[in-house]
Amino acid sequence: MGILALYIIGVAAACALGMMFIRRHTKGRPTTYSNLSARRKAEPYLFLLPTMLLLLLMFGYPLINSFIMAFQNYKLTAPSKIRFNGLENFQKLFSETDIWLIIKNSFIYVVVSVSGQFLLGMTLAMALNKQFPFRGLYQALVFLPWSFSAFVIGLMHRWSFNGEYGVVNDLLMKLHLIGSKIAWLGTPGFSLAVVIMAMIWMGIPFFAIMILAALQSIPADVYEASYIDGCGPIRRFTKITLPYIKPTVIITILLRTIWIFNSFDLIVVITNGGPANYSQTLPSYMYTKAFASYDFGLASALGVLLMTVLLLYVTLFLKATNYNKAGNFS
Repeated sequence: MGILALYIIGVAAACALGMMFIRRHTKGRPTTYSNLSARRKAEPYLFLLPTMLLLLLMFGYPLINSFIMAFQNYKLTAPSKIRFNGLENFQKLFSETDIWLIIKNSFIYVVVSVSGQFLLGMTLAMALNKQFPFRGLYQALVFLPWSFSAFVIGLMHRWSFNGEYGVVNDLLMKLHLIGSKIAWLGTPGFSLAVVIMAMIWMGIPFFAIMILAALQSIPADVYEASYIDGCGPIRRFTKITLPYIKPTVIITILLRTIWIFNSFDLIVVITNGGPANYSQTLPSYMYTKAFASYDFGLASALGVLLMTVLLLYVTLFLKATNYNKAGNFS
C-alpha cells in the first residue's frame, strides 16, 4: 500500500509538472506545427517521469544512504557513536579471518551454479524444441521449479539433506551406496554442494525458457538449406544454432550471474552459512553482519564492494563476448 501510494503521488506530480511545462511553453502561442512537434518530443519524458521519480525514491535514496554508511561506524547497538571513520570498514572487512574462504565460496558458488544451469537448461531447451507426444505437459512439469519461491526450495533441500531424518540419506542407505548417515549440512564441502544443487535445480527452467524461445525464433528455411547442403548435426549446431541464439545466451548468463552472485536466501534457509562459514558467500555474509551483528557500516562497505565487482564484471563480460555484434549476420 505504501509503494502504491508513493507511485500515485509520483504520477500526480509528474502530470502536474507536465501540464506546467506544456502551458509555459505554449501559453499565448497559436497551435502550429513547431508547437505540436515540441509537445510530441516532450511526451516520452513525461511518461517516463513517474517511473523515474519512483526509482529515485525507492532505489536512489537507499543506494546513496548505503554508500554513506560504508564510510561510517554505524552500529545499531551503539546509535550514539555513529561517526565517519573513512576506510576503516574496508580495512576491517579484509582483516576478517574467514574473508578469503568466503570469497572462494562465492566464486565456486557462482561459477558452478551458472555453468550447471546453462548446460542443463540448454539440453532441456534442445529437447523441448523437438516434437513429441505430451510436450506441453512435460514443459509445464520441467518449468515448475521456477514457480517456487527460494524459501520453499530452501526448506525442501534442508529437510531432504538433513543428517538424521532426511530422505536423501534414507534412499542412499536403501540402495547400499552409503553405510551410515552423512551430515550433509554440517560437513565442510557438502554443505556448499547442497546449496549449489538447490540453486541449479531452481534456475534450470529460466535458461530453458529463454533458450527455447531463441531456438523457436530461428527461421526454418535456414535449417532446410543446411539439410540440402549436407550439413551435419555438429556443424549445424555450431554454425547456425549457436550464432542465432548467442545474444540470448549472453544476456541470460549475464543476468543469472548477477542474480546468483547477489542471492543469499537459499544459503540462509539451508545452512545459514555453516558450518564455520564453509557455505557462506559474500551476500549472505553481508546479511549476517547487518541483521545478526547489526553492523550496518561493515555491511554497507561489503555492499559497495559487491556493486563495484559486479559493474566491473558486466563491463568485461559484455566486451569479451562482443555483445554489440552478437546476432549480426550482415
